[in-house]
Amino acid sequence: MKRLISMGLAAGLAVMALLAGCSSAPEKIRIGEVTRSLFYAPQYVAIEKGFFKEEGLDVELSTIPGGDKVMSALLSGGIEVALVGSETSIYVAQQGAADPVVNFAQLTQTDGTFLVARNKVDNFSFDQLKGKVFLGQRKGGMPQMVGEYVLKQHNINPQSDLELIQNIEFKNIAASFASGTGEYVQLFEPEASRFEQEGIGHVVASFGKESGTVPYTVFMTKQSYIDSNSATIQKFTNAVYKGQQWVASHTPQETAAVIAKYFDTIQPDILESAVKRYLDQGSYAIDPILDEAEWNQLQDIMDKAGELKQRADYAKLVNTTFAKAAKEGK
Repeated sequence: MKRLISMGLAAGLAVMALLAGCSSAPEKIRIGEVTRSLFYAPQYVAIEKGFFKEEGLDVELSTIPGGDKVMSALLSGGIEVALVGSETSIYVAQQGAADPVVNFAQLTQTDGTFLVARNKVDNFSFDQLKGKVFLGQRKGGMPQMVGEYVLKQHNINPQSDLELIQNIEFKNIAASFASGTGEYVQLFEPEASRFEQEGIGHVVASFGKESGTVPYTVFMTKQSYIDSNSATIQKFTNAVYKGQQWVASHTPQETAAVIAKYFDTIQPDILESAVKRYLDQGSYAIDPILDEAEWNQLQDIMDKAGELKQRADYAKLVNTTFAKAAKEGK
């Protein structure tokens, strides 16, 4: 009898252990990033250093080229979280979406592009662009809007003071410049550093420095998902903050080493140079909080580009609750 009781107790404990193991299984969450970019270094660090796992999350990262395609995936339920420019949430709101897309954790806080000249320029000033062929970014995206905003700040009309090329796909812009198109080009890293190393071009200005702080790339999700999964969003934001703090407190070389697997075609020295350039100009946000001043600057840029139908409500499209709690360690 005692043996039967003992066996029953052992079996019960085994079942309880199995159930406990099941309950502690990490929660799956799918992220769709708009491009694979070392501009998003803190995200890759958070994955590689296990910060998402520490929060009980199993993230699945996919690259979905194009802000419109990322939004389609989010709205259709193909992903839970999108990493894309905040302007996309405004575009969705302008279309009258009943379930708004909400920005909850900022990753980058400046534009990530640089002005690259084909020839070495001493004592560069923006008026040297007048009359030149400028290979810009795709119309309607943040890089293009920031580029034109900066030119206008320097009293240059992008449509009349230079020859502006905007019909080349994002992925082909660097190759087009390398093959001879344009006298100036607007490029992200690591292409800017690589072009300098190879003598193809020379960085003469930073659009990030010129345009100020903006919510350039932000994690966002549907309001309905936040309503049903607030604990998950908090865990996610906690992991993002850990990644941001890690990048801010480590050298460019250390960060480059951690994220190298995501950029296996880029030489380590180029990767390190690019990370350093972004760190030096404060492109990586050191916390996930998207403040209202940044939001207003974003809309000013969109407005000057003719892409803003009406001002978007910060309180409706931005939720800083999770970011503030992450920063406070709650």
